[in-house]
Amino acid sequence: MREMPANQLNPRIKNVWRISDAIWIAIVFLCCFAPFAIIAAVEPSETWAGFVALMVAVVFAALFVFFVVVLPPIRYARWRYELTDDYLDIARGIFWRKRFIIPFIRVQNTDTRQGPVLRAFGLSSVTVATAAGEHEIPGLGNEEADLLRDRAAELARLAREDV
Repeated sequence: MREMPANQLNPRIKNVWRISDAIWIAIVFLCCFAPFAIIAAVEPSETWAGFVALMVAVVFAALFVFFVVVLPPIRYARWRYELTDDYLDIARGIFWRKRFIIPFIRVQNTDTRQGPVLRAFGLSSVTVATAAGEHEIPGLGNEEADLLRDRAAELARLAREDV
């Protein structure tokens, strides 16, 4: 079996994942909690609504701790990538490991992306597109992402010229 790719993401990506996951969990929590809390407040005799709201809050707290405290360091440790002259190698996943070997002859496009949370931490994502789909390397420093994007585009151009 091939060795794992050598490069890791920027450690600041853990905070980006924490903030992004916390936002999504809070939105889902409010959507699930609010109806039952309103029923419990408007009609106090409906004790089941208060119980359901309490259970939603407990599940929210457990998910919040899992996604914000436990998951990011594990996710970070399992995310690897490597750029060689012939291919881009990406390995990720905690329970279901995924390994992508993307030959540069198949690369159609390379991009960098940066949302508001990534921008706040000075990070970018590099996306490599093929006919089969897009592969993203999240959480690279802005300069590193630009260099990786440009190098991948150059290697893809050279691979097409060799054919």
